[in-house]
Amino acid sequence: MAVCEVCGNDYAMSFEVHAQGAVHVFDCFECAVHRMAPICEHCRVQIIGHGVEADGRFYCCAHCAKAEGRTGIVDHAGSAARA
Repeated sequence: MAVCEVCGNDYAMSFEVHAQGAVHVFDCFECAVHRMAPICEHCRVQIIGHGVEADGRFYCCAHCAKAEGRTGIVDHAGSAARA
């Protein structure tokens, strides 16, 4: 058993996430998302989908990137529309 780094639950079915050279332990996906998901620079939502990145900043969608002055951003979800 391992202890979740977010909620502290000691759970037999906990799991590890290996990211950027670190190992994180969680008891559920909710805790993993809470800790690992980047935050949109514009609307502040946690990005649990594809999102977009521009100049090292993360956005949940091309619309939010455009609202922050980024150009030439296309949503990864298959949208052909440019921001």
